Amino acid sequence: MSSIEITKDTYLMWYESMLLMRKFEEKTGQLYGQQKIRGFCHLYIGQEAVLAGAMSVMRHEDSMITAYRDHAHALAKGTHPNAIMAEMYGKATGCSKGKGGSMHMFDKENHFYGGHGIVGGQIPMGAGVAFAEKYKGTDNVNIAYMGDGAVRQGALTEAFNMAALWKLPVIFVCENNGYAMGTSVERTTIQTDIYKLGLPYGIPSSPVDGMDPVAVHNAMDEAISRARRGEGPTFLEMRTYRFKGHSMSDPQKYRTKEELESYKAKDPIEVVKLAIQKEGYANDQWFEEIEAKIKAQVDESVKFAEESPWPEASELYTDVYVQQDYPYIRD
Repeated sequence: MSSIEITKDTYLMWYESMLLMRKFEEKTGQLYGQQKIRGFCHLYIGQEAVLAGAMSVMRHEDSMITAYRDHAHALAKGTHPNAIMAEMYGKATGCSKGKGGSMHMFDKENHFYGGHGIVGGQIPMGAGVAFAEKYKGTDNVNIAYMGDGAVRQGALTEAFNMAALWKLPVIFVCENNGYAMGTSVERTTIQTDIYKLGLPYGIPSSPVDGMDPVAVHNAMDEAISRARRGEGPTFLEMRTYRFKGHSMSDPQKYRTKEELESYKAKDPIEVVKLAIQKEGYANDQWFEEIEAKIKAQVDESVKFAEESPWPEASELYTDVYVQQDYPYIRD
């Protein structure tokens, strides 16, 4: 059981935050189809409980790092929807000044450290952020998210070893949506219980129902509490499911419509809504007001992105090196 009580306010926060993620991503998909957003684009629809359950446990000072399916993670950590949408448009007002796009969000103020395109590259970086927190003597933790495809990278084993050896305050979270880019877990790994990969390193590891924010909340609270006590890392396999393809260009021929519909029946947003209604935490008017509020937020983010300026050409040379006049930079 969690040391942080799950209350009425928790459920209301979960619903609002997940609905914002869902509506923001749905609008992102529409804009991509209109070619307002270019490049690669990976939607998070269906996996919202993984972040909602963590948000009710994490502190603002705790950090998060993830792969390139990162829009919802940035929202969860407090990045303004305007800054995220503008970034996907490639505008100067984006959270990465329009230089990162959909796959490379970054927000230092909210302790969100990406958005990384190299598969598995964020895993040792998350351990590195945790090392920095331990070195500075804080009790802050890092949550390092990865997909099920990334766990086959050698960087994971190296990071697990170092994190366990040095008892780093990091929670490694595998968002196992079953298919990596488009190939099922069963066809790509001999160990289909992914959480067991942490056990040889002495890392407490367990599977979690990633479609249930209550289960995520409880597992994350236990893991974060361990890390704050200086007891080292935890590895959690969040068993979740994406309702859309790997990216916007994915034809999704590797799974059946029946399988997809079976998971949509477990939609975490609808599950939380039913729980709120059953407990009498909110009435129909509240749900209508939240819907309207989120629609306004998403619409405003699009308007902001549309009206924002493009980056100046000179921005090619900024934020490349810490030293502004680095000798390799030439006008």
